[in-house]
Amino acid sequence: MDTVLTRTQLVRWRTAIFAVFFATGLGFASWASRLPAVKIDLGINDFEVGILLFVSGAAAIVGLSLANVIVARWGARRGMYATVVAFAVGVMVVGLGVEFLESYVVTAIGLGIMGAGMSSTDVMMNVEAAAVEQSFEKTLMPLFHAFFSIGTVVGAGIGVVMTLWGVGVAWHLWAVGILVLVTGLISLGAVPVREVTHDPTARTSRRDRMAEVLAVWRDPRIYAIGAIMLGMAFAEGSATDWLTIAMVDGHDTTQAVGAIALTVFSVAMTLFRILGGPLVDRLGRVWTLRLLSIAAGVGLVMFILAPNLPIAFVGVALWGAGASLGFPLGMSAAADDPAKAAASVSAAATIGYLAFLCGPPVLGWISHEIGILPTLWIIVALIAMSGLASGAAKPIAGSKVGAGHH
Repeated sequence: MDTVLTRTQLVRWRTAIFAVFFATGLGFASWASRLPAVKIDLGINDFEVGILLFVSGAAAIVGLSLANVIVARWGARRGMYATVVAFAVGVMVVGLGVEFLESYVVTAIGLGIMGAGMSSTDVMMNVEAAAVEQSFEKTLMPLFHAFFSIGTVVGAGIGVVMTLWGVGVAWHLWAVGILVLVTGLISLGAVPVREVTHDPTARTSRRDRMAEVLAVWRDPRIYAIGAIMLGMAFAEGSATDWLTIAMVDGHDTTQAVGAIALTVFSVAMTLFRILGGPLVDRLGRVWTLRLLSIAAGVGLVMFILAPNLPIAFVGVALWGAGASLGFPLGMSAAADDPAKAAASVSAAATIGYLAFLCGPPVLGWISHEIGILPTLWIIVALIAMSGLASGAAKPIAGSKVGAGHH
């Protein structure tokens, strides 16, 4: 850090990145909450909905790759001005395509812009969050991710209200898009311009910057951190997409009970993200990850084998709490070296995101063959892998974040 920031500037910076995390969560959940209405308005079937989700996911992978280039070229702060605008515009184009134009193609284009904008913003906001964390010299990454989770809860809640009030998809998504845009642009004004890595100087040639970005993929530590994130991203993503169905089909409950189970999972996860920082600063990053992987594994096994609903719900709560910190602490570990933070976070995020994007369809295909509860044993194995890889998250020499006080 070349320029020393005052306490007030640091707090403003932290608050600004909290707001960006919240806004992306809000925007993402707003679209997801209206999927049933999108299906009806466009007159499409489940397969065609699947294609829309695939377009969004594929664009998100492109966005991850672009984030590397954008950060190397312009830095995270300047890059986010472009990607937040893209994300917000994408949300609004989806609203336009669904309701006013009733066009499947325009909706798909909107989702493509939204997916790329969101994933590239995601990498950059994590780069900024890691820099904030290093400046405060304490674990803050779980709290940043808690703000994303809170954003998704608020977004889903607003979606329920909009549906009950009969508000059209277009008006809903336009309002959310404008809100995301305004929040993002105001917040980024409070982010300081920094020299180290994140806002590159003109002295480094473009070729050197691209070489730095690619060099990260030759670092074995990134793959080990990726393994931690992969297991926990699967644990988180599988719950989001399959928990309600597992409750209904596997445990023979109603859809309402399935929705309650997903709420319990989300609340447990958000709560542990809020409490996670002090826990990591006490136990250290590695031991926190080990203990939580045990909690997630035990919770999921309880859920699969549960003879009754109370035990299934305890399992869901443990599963949510255990899966809460793998992704944020993986991001934290990737950012330990400020000189390589942007490229490392981007690489680790790419590995984690692949699990979010590819995991649910793969699980769906397998569960079609063997049933949803037996399929979840795959997640138990991936959680075990994540726990075994936890040692890779050990802070590197000189980093004061995540070492713990034994």
